[in-house]
This record gives sequence, structure tokens and C-alpha cells, in this order.
Amino acid sequence: MQYTSDLKKLVLPEYGRNVQQMVDHCMTIEDRAERTRCANTIINIMGNLFPHLRDIEDFKHKLWDHLAIMSDFKLDIDYPYEIIRKENLHTHPDPIPYQSSPIKYRHYGKIMEEMLKKAEEMPAGPERDALVSMLANHMKKLFYQWNKDSVDDEKILKDLKEYTHGVIDLDPATYHLRDVKEPIVQPQRGKSKNNSKKAGK
Repeated sequence: MQYTSDLKKLVLPEYGRNVQQMVDHCMTIEDRAERTRCANTIINIMGNLFPHLRDIEDFKHKLWDHLAIMSDFKLDIDYPYEIIRKENLHTHPDPIPYQSSPIKYRHYGKIMEEMLKKAEEMPAGPERDALVSMLANHMKKLFYQWNKDSVDDEKILKDLKEYTHGVIDLDPATYHLRDVKEPIVQPQRGKSKNNSKKAGK
């Protein structure tokens, strides 16, 4: 089982671990054009997390700066703006304030809701499929953290369908999510002195 304390520290916590994982995934895409499309999708998701700030001057530019920062400036894409340079980043960027609003299922969180909304709005295709796979598997992790007694693909996919108003309807009989119940390896206890003596006889 992977604990929160075992995960790497988030550079920009306001975006959450979901977005950071998407950025990490984006950096693994080999095709530059596809990588740039993925980056644009992430920017749209980041913007959807803070719709109340869209009218602020340079908001979009700030999002691209934040994307570069979250990738440790290693994301090689065609940026639409001249992004901040790593050597000029002397201070932590200003956090983007949240706008409070009701959450449907608290164990999934607001950021997941916004990302699922974005997935719902995307046209069908490989890009949406990749995003849905990432989100569905992370939903399963979040659900398991909330309720370790029971978690199954059918429940997760049902919630996914509900969140996307039926747009994303996956069959649990054929669509399988990754298992989140990782085996816990028990530490091997050292032999007692008595056992050691017996072994030496």
C-alpha cells in the first residue's frame, strides 16, 4: 500500500496530485505534437479548477508558467507564451485561490470533479481515453483510501458515469481498473539468541 507520506512533495499543491500525475504522464509522450496537445488539455483542466479567475489579466500565461514549474522545466513542447525561466524562479509562485462550492462525493474531492467535467466535454478519441483511464484508476485509489473494506470496478465506473452524465459509460465486464490493494511485505524478524545458539550446535 502506498501512503501519502511516501509520495513526492507537490510543487504546486493547489492543483492536487491528479494534475501533477498528468504532467508526469505528459512528459513520457514521445511525439512532440501529441505531447503539446496533452499539455493543452492539462492547461484547460487547470483553468477549469479556477473558473472565477479566467478574466484576470495574464491568467492563461500564469497557467503555462505553472505547468512548466510542475514539470521541473523538462516538458519539451511548443509553449504559446514565453514562460518563466528556472533560473529566475527565486520564490515560490503565488498560489491560486480556491472558490468554495459543494462537492458531490467528498472522497473524490473537488479537483477530481473538475477533471471529470473536462473529460465529459472532450471529444471521443485516444486523448480522452487516456485521460479517462488515468482518472478512473485514481478514483479507485481515492475510494480505497476512504473505504478499505470494499472497492470494486463496477462502483467506480458507475460513479464515473454519474459524474459525466452518462457520456462516459464503461462496461465493468470488459473495462478493468488496476488493483490498488498491494500486498504488504512483513519485515523479517531477526533470529533470537536462543535460536542462534541452537543453530550453532
